[in-house]
This record gives sequence, C-alpha cells and structure tokens, in this order.
Amino acid sequence: MNPRYQEVCAALRSRPRAWLVTGCAGFIGSNLLETLLDLDQTVVGLDNFSTGYRRNLDEVQRLVTPARWARFRFIEGDIRDLDTCREAVRGVEHVLHQAALGSVPRSLKDPITSNAVNVGGQLNMLVAARDEAVKSFVYAASSSTYGDHPGLPKVEDRIGKPLSPYAVTKYVNELYADVFARAYGFGTVGLRYFNVFGRRQDPDGAYAAVIPKWVSAMIRQEDVTINGDGETSRDFCFVDNVVQANLLAACAPPEGVNQVYNVAYNARTTLNQLFEHLRETLGRNGVSYARAPRHVDFRPGDVRHSQADIAKAGRLLGYAPTHDILQGLEVAMPWYTQFLR
Repeated sequence: MNPRYQEVCAALRSRPRAWLVTGCAGFIGSNLLETLLDLDQTVVGLDNFSTGYRRNLDEVQRLVTPARWARFRFIEGDIRDLDTCREAVRGVEHVLHQAALGSVPRSLKDPITSNAVNVGGQLNMLVAARDEAVKSFVYAASSSTYGDHPGLPKVEDRIGKPLSPYAVTKYVNELYADVFARAYGFGTVGLRYFNVFGRRQDPDGAYAAVIPKWVSAMIRQEDVTINGDGETSRDFCFVDNVVQANLLAACAPPEGVNQVYNVAYNARTTLNQLFEHLRETLGRNGVSYARAPRHVDFRPGDVRHSQADIAKAGRLLGYAPTHDILQGLEVAMPWYTQFLR
C-alpha cells in the first residue's frame, strides 16, 4: 500500500463517512463496497441488476462482519430515473458512480440503450448529487475515449475520434462533468479505466471481458478464441488498483478535482502473452490446459494497442498501483478457479 493511500484509509477509519456506490452489484462496484465496509464506512448501494448480480452482494456479505454489513443499505433502482437518483444521494457525502452499460460490441448492437444509461443516467446522477451538495463525485470514465489517437502511452489531454457508440457516451460523460464544474461550481473526478480485471468479474454472456472469459473456457477445457493475430495489446489493471484510485479521487486535494485521470498499470500485454500468463497461473492452481488458441477476425471498434501514462494520477492523487498483471492474476486466480467452474 502506498503512503498516500494508507493516509486516506486511516482518515476514513478515524471519521467514517456516508457513501453512494452506483452499480454496487457489479464487478468494480462490489469491490468498492467491500473495501468501504472494511473501512467501517456507511454505504448506500444502487443497482438495477442489468449487469450486476445479487451473488456479488451475497459474497460481500460473507466477507465482512455482520456489524459492517449493517452499515449497508441497498436500493434496487435505475439511474435513468431521476427520483431514484435523488433518493440514493440523500444524506451522502461521497459518490462513486460506477453504474453503466459497458462493452463496445454491446453499444454497436444497441447504441440507444447505451446512450440512455451512460449519458442520461450520468446526467441524472450529476443533477441529484449537485442538488444534494455532496462533497465529492467520482465517476467511471473509460480508455475508449482515446479513440483513434495513435500515441502511446495515452496521455489525458490528447484524445482522438471515438470508434464506437460506447466511446462516445464515455466522452460525453467527461464533457458533462466539465460543464457542471464551469456552470455550477460542482466538482468531479473522472477515472479512465484500462481493462480492469479481478474477482467477481462476469465470465458469461456475449460481452464478457477477455480474462474471465478465457479463464472460464480453460477451466472447462473449451476453446479460447483470440480476435486477430494475438498481437493486439492492452494495459490490464487489477481491480485493487481501481479501488485505490477511487478512494484517492474521492479524497483528492482541491487541485486534483475537476480532472480526468488514467487508471492503469502503465504496461502493455499482448493477447498472446495474456493467454500464456493465464495458462501458467492456472497450472499453479491445479488446472492444466493444453489446447492452442483459435484465431478469428479482428473485432469491429477495437483499437490495436493501448497503454496508459499514469503520471498525472500519481502527481495529483498519489496513485501508485500495487499489482501488475502477473501479481493481479496470482491474487485473482483462486477466486476464478472456485467460482468459474
């Protein structure tokens, strides 16, 4: 744990606060919920279970003490409804807005719903949080905002044209956040996530992320499918790094607010390398996989390479990722082998 994050966690323990986590039954949201409850915080969670699961909440309940779980209040509702958003933020000091419809392919198939949730839903949350005068508003942005900009590593103030409806929605989120700062004096922090992975990430469905999808296939001795030649690369970020970034952003100094930050590890891993990492890590966890991957065509809307410059988050937030991809896989694999069979 880096010094700034230790300092923030200690301050939260010494004076517990009230938080709202939207998308709390999802992958990242449930990890945030678990961490906040472990820090003795009071948490309101909002989710409509469109991509989140009750089993994630059940798992958090098993992992925390009964006294800490009693600090959690769940609202089943949709961020597309402004009254629901107003109810969720009532009495809250900090908002961690994670609710969204992810996935580039999903947005290409159904851009209207992606826009309604990601843009309309975020606008509702901004209005509700502004009217409640919350102390901080942190929202999940996306590396997809970089679009067709060829530069590597990706630096926050240099973006290209979006390559999918999903990327458009996440860029509009940033534009709305900036307008709320200028027009209303309402501060926000946006976190551009890069290929997050870890426990409680859904392996099923057409839009599953690559790591849980491949691990699940390997455990079941099914084919692993690689889009393209396998030399496409990504900056994979373990979920504990993302949790750290959210808490640091919520407690950011004034100069760190009204900013957008990359949240990643600052390293590139090709899909071919990822395949070998997963096979080797699974082997150390008692699962042998001998099949070769199956290559198919490149996926529309995907960028070829992605890597983040995280210097800005380090400088203004104190962000320092604790897990690279290999360390993250070592931590996550026991969960994967237990729950993805």
